[in-house]
Amino acid sequence: MTPEALLNQYGPRESMEYDVVVVGAGPGGLASAIRLKQLAAGAGREVSVCVLEKGSEPGAHILSGAIMDPRALTELFPDWKELGAPLKQAVTEDQFLFLSETGARATPHVLLPECFQNHGNYIISLGALTRWLAQQAESLGVEIFPGFAAAELLYSDTGAVRGVATGNLGLGKDGEPTAEFQLGMELHAKYTLFAEGSRGQLGRQLVAKYSLDAGKDPQAYGLGIKELWQADPARHQPGLVVHTAGWPLDDDTYGGSFIYHAEDGKIAIGLVVGLDYRNPWLSPFEEFQRFKTHPAIRKHLEGGTRIGYGARSITAGGLLSLPKLVFPGGALVGCEAGTLNASRIKGSHAAIKTGMLAAEAAFQALGEGRSGDELTAYPAAFEASWLHAELEQSKNFKQWFKKGRRLATLMTGIEQWLLPKLGMRNPPWTIHRTTPDHACLEPADRHQKIAYPKPDGQLTFDRLSSVFLSSTNHAEDQPAHLTLKDPSVPVNINLATYAGPEARYCPAGVYEFIGEGQATRLQINAQNCVHCKTCDIKDPTQNIVWVAPQGGGGPNYAGM
Repeated sequence: MTPEALLNQYGPRESMEYDVVVVGAGPGGLASAIRLKQLAAGAGREVSVCVLEKGSEPGAHILSGAIMDPRALTELFPDWKELGAPLKQAVTEDQFLFLSETGARATPHVLLPECFQNHGNYIISLGALTRWLAQQAESLGVEIFPGFAAAELLYSDTGAVRGVATGNLGLGKDGEPTAEFQLGMELHAKYTLFAEGSRGQLGRQLVAKYSLDAGKDPQAYGLGIKELWQADPARHQPGLVVHTAGWPLDDDTYGGSFIYHAEDGKIAIGLVVGLDYRNPWLSPFEEFQRFKTHPAIRKHLEGGTRIGYGARSITAGGLLSLPKLVFPGGALVGCEAGTLNASRIKGSHAAIKTGMLAAEAAFQALGEGRSGDELTAYPAAFEASWLHAELEQSKNFKQWFKKGRRLATLMTGIEQWLLPKLGMRNPPWTIHRTTPDHACLEPADRHQKIAYPKPDGQLTFDRLSSVFLSSTNHAEDQPAHLTLKDPSVPVNINLATYAGPEARYCPAGVYEFIGEGQATRLQINAQNCVHCKTCDIKDPTQNIVWVAPQGGGGPNYAGM
């Protein structure tokens, strides 16, 4: 049944009214809710706030390296240490390595740009921080609804956003209601803040509807793949941070890695691959496994045990790709908009800061009796903030890497090391790009097939054993949330021209081509999906559309 038919037969939907609805219980969304309640308490006013979270709990879908700059958190909670925020392992040492296939060349610390220096920052589990933020939000009176996916935008007669509807429950694979069917619920708000993270389903629709990206560079994305290891105590160095560039990626493929020696003997290791790569034979997952075999990398992991795995897209276009942040009735916050600083490999501080700024603008508007209009005070405050100044300095970072690693390395050194020493914080030039990531993929016959080694089960692994560690689960009897605009495209175009890149760019084994000849078809194993959104971004024909599955499904990350 169509959504309209379901409403006609089972509707109308129940609704709830709030001053502000926040979509997404990540750092940005929770910071918005917390700041609203703080401001309301300070002014002696009541402001009703609810947060929707598609994961089984706040933090279940959160994945990041992560090194955190505590600046924004300190603004939100000056006493975060006393309140028990899980920032415990300070960074003690920075290393940056350029890798060849067998060698490693370290950058002298004196030549390391400020963006790669982490003095005063913390190695954290962003999932743990998110759970802590949720506790603080609830203590302030925020209503958090985990396991409820915001699946539909609601508009007023004037075209303004007036809230969202949660997804229906109890639909079978065929889209027909089962005995457990329940209509979703409508949540109406004077303002709705969207903090779904990178490539948010509703955020993507809002950008298109209101042309929020008009006049902007195409957004740029990366895929981050991460493992968590329990290290051999003899190899663990608490607070050590290692970043690398180079092998196993070629000079024309953007990417880099991280190794963070966290608290309690754990090591977080990951590889980020820019989704503008050209070779359809490339597999980010396999490149990550291969990366771990490098002598300079494996020494951190040998004798340890892999205990976690996950993957997530990263919105990395920076200031030049940043869409307009507001529209009638709402705003975009954090990685939903793309405020991550790719040069620093940090986005959580930006998400918290933008969440606070959006909340302050919404609180002001509510106090003036407004609703459903544009929160223009939010982008104005953002442009006057330290975060905007930070992003201005790194505005060309991703753009240079579109031109190759060697030139990008040189220009990053000039822009972020040399120019500041000459008293010029921001580069006086601006580099633009015009090609979206999905359009960068080239036909398979232009590239040599990559032969990846088989996993050894000790240092390198396959996709399915990796997905198992993410505790991913989806109810089997529900419509597939990985949808195709045209079912013929995967075989007739993607397989014929690009050798079926879906089977390689997905880090969770969701897509596989089965059968031979005329019987070949794309099988979608939606139950494996870790919600990284790579398919939605990289599919060369933009035929795959990721939509929210039934609430509570997906990964359940622990310690990530």
